Amino acid sequence: MVVEGVSKSFGDFRALNNVSLEIKKGEFFSLLGPSGCGKTTLLRIIAGFEHPDFGAVTFDGSDVLPLPPNQRQANTVFQNYALFPHLTVFENVAFSMRIKRVSKSEIEAKVNEYLHLVQLEGHAHKKPNQLSGGQKQRVAIARALINEPRVLLLDEPLSALDAKLRQHMLIELDQIHDKIGITFIYVTHDQQEALSVSDRLAVMNQGDVLQIGTPHEIYESPATDFAARFIGETNLFDATVVKAEKMNQPSLPNMDTGVAEYMVELEIPELGRIQVTTVDEVQPGQTVSFTIRPEKIVITKDRPATKRADINLFQGTVDEPIYSGFQTKFYVKVVNKTLIRVIKQHANYSDEGPDILWKDSVYLSWSANDGYIVEVRR
Repeated sequence: MVVEGVSKSFGDFRALNNVSLEIKKGEFFSLLGPSGCGKTTLLRIIAGFEHPDFGAVTFDGSDVLPLPPNQRQANTVFQNYALFPHLTVFENVAFSMRIKRVSKSEIEAKVNEYLHLVQLEGHAHKKPNQLSGGQKQRVAIARALINEPRVLLLDEPLSALDAKLRQHMLIELDQIHDKIGITFIYVTHDQQEALSVSDRLAVMNQGDVLQIGTPHEIYESPATDFAARFIGETNLFDATVVKAEKMNQPSLPNMDTGVAEYMVELEIPELGRIQVTTVDEVQPGQTVSFTIRPEKIVITKDRPATKRADINLFQGTVDEPIYSGFQTKFYVKVVNKTLIRVIKQHANYSDEGPDILWKDSVYLSWSANDGYIVEVRR
């Protein structure tokens, strides 16, 4: 499926700005961004509920914009379920087949097949008001899938569920996708949802697609300041390039040796000088954005013994520790009272409680390979 040059305005508000993307057949693809970024508008254009001002949408090379929603072979699962309250689970799922006047025996077989797929075999004769939120959503998914569409469109389908149920339903949704193998396009503002299930995702903001990539690519190599801030947590700083030297050997063993890598020294007003590796050729004097994820930073009470030249090292004071069981997040005050966020995972049992406490003096360190230059401003 291809979206090419799609733009859409509502009065003076520009919802989409020349959006283009290609979604592979059978892919679980997510549209991720904050409220008002244009992701639902784009989904509604793909579904046929909105028409773009400009651009094209094609399924397998065929233009679908002239077609009404019911002829596009794309079914939508909404966040409010949109079930018929007076019909049973069975009849909700069977509704579209009844409209098509499919035989009773085929309806029986098909509905039971899809109720089994979404694990609702024992609930066929219940009404929607007798179901939990997760069960209602599974009915909506079965009803959308029974027509065997080419594409399933999911508009924030889990947003009405509580956190634990949402995580459980997310796993089920991914399993359903793996079983049936059709294309899923999933709209969400939840970064963890998108990272958990997507083959690829598009990060959107203010009507623009800022970056398309795998969850690993988006998280580890954000293309913009917005992507770095929006996907997970990070420490983000403006910096000036002091010097950049081409490295003779790649710093990472699995790195493509055909790509040049540079060791760059940056001046960050809030921190001082740090080192970072990059494949982008930068020049002294250029302004860039630098990011380091909290979990990449090592926090210790003793000064690290390493003598490696590519380790960035700062001393600071714990301003606030936030313990959450499996990890502790530290806000550490370093040079010029700058706060750096650090996340320490708790992999081993400790019967003495946390070893780093409020007001402790600590060292923060990270490798030049663990930081990332996000944007280069030429």
